[in-house]
Amino acid sequence: MPQARSGATPDDGLSTRQRRLRPILAVNTGEGKGKTTAAMGTALRAWNQGWRVGVFQFVKSGRWHVGEQDALQALGKLHEETGVGGPVVWEVMGTGWSWARSFDAAENPEAAAREGWRHVCELLANQAMDFYLLDEFTYPLHWGWLDVEEVVDTLVNRPGTQHVVITGRHAPAALVEAADLVTEMTKITHPFDAGQRGQAGIEW
Repeated sequence: MPQARSGATPDDGLSTRQRRLRPILAVNTGEGKGKTTAAMGTALRAWNQGWRVGVFQFVKSGRWHVGEQDALQALGKLHEETGVGGPVVWEVMGTGWSWARSFDAAENPEAAAREGWRHVCELLANQAMDFYLLDEFTYPLHWGWLDVEEVVDTLVNRPGTQHVVITGRHAPAALVEAADLVTEMTKITHPFDAGQRGQAGIEW
């Protein structure tokens, strides 16, 4: 397999191995399709490395069941049974989160988003996961439900080698500036423009 090479020669005092092990903060944003899809593909790579994977969906309703959930949870079960890959945690804000049932997430989504972020902060502080996918996390930031400066500070100063991937439109400028890897999905053509409805296997 060809090795990815960087054209830059950083003057950071780190060895090549140390640079390879540096944690990544990635943001998939933009108006185009594929932000979550790309992040889920990275989650599959993380699972294959034996990493502890956590997926936290901050906007989707509990009724919106995506195919990646079944796939990753099946891989998590495979890990439990055989030791292959890594463990998988999947949480959806629309269900009220599994650890917090004191409020209805549908009636108070802002409180649910704050609770989800509080929990992720706790996990980061304890280095509980190796890979975090914060799906549609840009929206609570864009809507003012969470303090962007506090979120960015927490992510930038997270301990260990925890990787974080964030998806969603309208990523705040401060988050984009702080991220190590930013991809903007730009729509060129989309079947919806011609009246096509969403399709199983393509949209979910």
